[in-house]
Amino acid sequence: MPRRRSEMGLGMTLLLLALALAVRAEGGAAVAEEVKIEVLHLPESCSPKSKKGDLLNAHYDGFLASDGSKFYCSRTQNDGHPKWFVLGVGQVIKGLDIAMMNMCPGEKRKVVIPPSLAYGQQGYEQGKIPPNATLIFEIELYAVNKGPRSVEAFRQIDKDNDKKLSELEISEYLKEEFARDGKKRHPSVHDEILADIFKKNDHDGDGFISAKEYNVYQHDEL
Repeated sequence: MPRRRSEMGLGMTLLLLALALAVRAEGGAAVAEEVKIEVLHLPESCSPKSKKGDLLNAHYDGFLASDGSKFYCSRTQNDGHPKWFVLGVGQVIKGLDIAMMNMCPGEKRKVVIPPSLAYGQQGYEQGKIPPNATLIFEIELYAVNKGPRSVEAFRQIDKDNDKKLSELEISEYLKEEFARDGKKRHPSVHDEILADIFKKNDHDGDGFISAKEYNVYQHDEL
C-alpha cells in the first residue's frame, strides 16, 4: 500500500476538512466526502511540514471502520522498515495523500478515509478490503525530506543543467537523501522508489524526466 503547540497536548483532536470531493449520489444530489484527521501526538518542534512532492518516511496501520479488523501493517512489511513514498503523486491512495499533508516529523495521526478516497466500489481483494469500505489509518511520520518533485530539488538533481533528469541523476539524489537521513534500510527501497518515479513521470518513455513531466506545480518555474 502506508502541530501546533505543546499546550494543545496529547490526545488533541483536530478534525480537518482535508478535501471536499463532490460525488454524485443516487438521484443526482451532490455529497461532500472528506478525510477526517485526529492528531494523536504533536512534537513541540514542528518543522518541516510535509507538502506535495516531499519524500516521506512513515509507519502506518490500516483498519476497516466496519469492524475494526486490521488489513495492513507497515511494520510487518519490508522487514519492518518504515515506508518511503513521495507525497501527493499517487504512490498511496488519495485519502492518505490528503491525510499526510502539513504533517511534521514525530507527529502521529488517526485518519478516517471514505470509500471514494480509498478503494471505492471495487474494493481491494489482495488487501481484503470489501467494496465501499471506509478505512481508518494510524500514522506515525518519521522524516520529511525534499522529494524529487520540488523545483529546488530538480535543480539539485540536474547536475548537467540540461533541463531533464536521467536515471543516474535521480539515483544519486536518492542516495544522498538517504545518507543524510542516517537510517539503515534495505537496498530495495532505493530501487523501488526510483522505478516508481520513472513509471509515473517518464510519460514519453525516453528514459529521462523532462522539466515539463517533472513539474507538478502550476506556479513553479524551472
